Formats: sequence, C-alpha cells, structure tokens
Amino acid sequence: MKQSAIIRSDHAGTLNRVFRISLWLKGIDGAFELLGGILFLFVKPSTIGATVRFLTRHEIAEDPHDLVANFLRHTAEQLSVNKELLASVYLLGHGLIKIVLVYGLLTGRKGIYPYAFLFLGLFIAIETARLIEFFSFGILILMLFDLFVLTMVWLEYRKLQ
Repeated sequence: MKQSAIIRSDHAGTLNRVFRISLWLKGIDGAFELLGGILFLFVKPSTIGATVRFLTRHEIAEDPHDLVANFLRHTAEQLSVNKELLASVYLLGHGLIKIVLVYGLLTGRKGIYPYAFLFLGLFIAIETARLIEFFSFGILILMLFDLFVLTMVWLEYRKLQ
C-alpha cells in the first residue's frame, strides 16, 4: 500500500471518529434539553428560583459579583409560568429532534441526512438571531458546535455518496 493511501485511510478513520464523537455529544445535549423541558413542565418557577438561590449561596457568599452565579439567579428570578411553558416546549422539541437525528445518523440511515442539514441549519439560524438580539458566549459556543457538527455531517454525507 502506498504511503499516501495509508495517510488518507488514517485521515478517514480520524474523521469518522470525530463525526461519531460529535454526534454523541449532540445526543447528550439533546437528552439534557429533554430533561430540562420536563423539569420546566412539572416544577414551579418559585421552586426553581429557590433551588438556584440554594445552589449558588456559597459562591455568592465568597464573591457577591460572581458572573455565573448572578446570571443563574437573575435568570431564575425572571421565570414566569408563561416563560416556563415556552422554555419547556422549546427544550422538549429541540431535544427530541436532536435525539432522533443523532440516532438516525449513528445507525446509518441515509434518508436522515437532509433532515439533519435542515434542522441543524435552523438551529444555527435561531442561535444567530439570538446572538444578534443579545450576545451570549454560551449561545456563541452552542452555535459554533452546531456549525462543527453540521460540517461533520456534511463530510460524512459526501463520503457516503
């Protein structure tokens, strides 16, 4: 076997591993979104606020200006029943779509690729709109990860063609 063929073979194997790892991470993300959606359906906003205050109390005691703890507290305080229902529906739908796509891609269903392109593109568009409306490093990281996964799905799709 020629040296260049070995390198291409190793490169393809590495890309396949990265593809699978990125899908597993996306699936885990989807599972957490499903759990969050279920949480928002069944737990009152006041309970979430009390839990966040309890979990961040030591951090706030050490540093009253802690960005993460204050962000979590502020977000929890802003929850209302309407916002919670909207967040629940969004997280349940988003998480379920991710899990279905990841399952289809990991099991080699070729027909799922167009749906993966569509939904990943939609997620990226929503994240971009949210970034324009209000910049957040968390959303930026999620958007960059979705772009990475979309690229990996595209490379795998081209390989199958």
